Amino acid sequence: MKIISIANQKGGCGKTTTAINLASTLGANSQKTLLIDLDPQAHATLGLNVDDQNSLYNCISKLTPHKLKIKDIIRKVSKNFDIVPSNVLVGTLEQELADEIGRELKLVEVISEIKDRYDYILIDCPPSLGFLTVNAIRASDELIIPVETSRFSMQGVDHLMDIANLIRERLNHPVSAKVLITMFDSRLRHSFTMLGKMKEKFTGMLFDTIVHTNVKLKEAAVMGEAVLKYDKYCRGSKDYMSLAREILFAQVPLQAPAAAAPAEPSYEPSERMQELIQKETREFLGSTAFVLKAPEAKSVYVTGSFNDWSLDENCRMSQSDGVWTLKVDLKPGIYKYQFIVDGKWQEDPANASIERNSFGDINSLIEVKA
Repeated sequence: MKIISIANQKGGCGKTTTAINLASTLGANSQKTLLIDLDPQAHATLGLNVDDQNSLYNCISKLTPHKLKIKDIIRKVSKNFDIVPSNVLVGTLEQELADEIGRELKLVEVISEIKDRYDYILIDCPPSLGFLTVNAIRASDELIIPVETSRFSMQGVDHLMDIANLIRERLNHPVSAKVLITMFDSRLRHSFTMLGKMKEKFTGMLFDTIVHTNVKLKEAAVMGEAVLKYDKYCRGSKDYMSLAREILFAQVPLQAPAAAAPAEPSYEPSERMQELIQKETREFLGSTAFVLKAPEAKSVYVTGSFNDWSLDENCRMSQSDGVWTLKVDLKPGIYKYQFIVDGKWQEDPANASIERNSFGDINSLIEVKA
């Protein structure tokens, strides 16, 4: 289970848009996801048309006459996607708990009651560096900092990293941070100039995924829906689906080499037996080679309907002179597949046989004949 805070004290950088749509796409990838709206402006709550008078204020405050558990205020948005709503009272917690001992652990205590129910908990932080944001970062394993391609957003990252470092040093809680470029307008030369500067400044911290400017993201918010529900084939849906997959792919553990097993007696089949085994196997399985030319790639996987879209070492491709290959034994039939190049999903550029899937991506198709 992962807890991820989405924060940037600069407004207008796509923070709440990212919180809503990342939660939605994680849910679409069969991950049970909870979005906690910690912003007193309640933009995530409003952006999903959730109408509720309760919030985390009722769970944390000692002054509220209507004390509740967090499980009592969770509202269902869609399959695998729930939200904890917010309201203006959440902002009063800054003053109410200012002098209380252990105030930075209040959110940790509240979340502990329900964390085992979810695969991911996302926290939409307020646009400030106060008590609420510190609580969110202290409760999190990871921090996503959305930034638009502007100088002011870059400064916001520095301030947030200072807070994360203080939490690591004083509260002994390290949090890994990654920067997500949002609202990227590929029509402007300025966007590419700032992108280059961000790649230099935040080396090793940037997501591969870039969220482009897309009017459908704004329209979806007006309609009170995640963009995946509003228009699953638009650019915004594809960008956030790519982000969700990049996050999920990063969680796949690399298997350590197995310890050497004690030697066992080996029984070598006869030549006749080996011929019979190979003949029978060929009748049911065909060795299919997947090939991708990607000389700049650091890692490439192939996955598809032949392995239930799983991600493990069995689908890691090997590289020689910039060409990545993997042979897979497949029964006769038609299979869908995609390559995963450095965490980014893509179709096979050398295969003209394709179909559009339900997420708006392109699957390549391959037919294995008997």
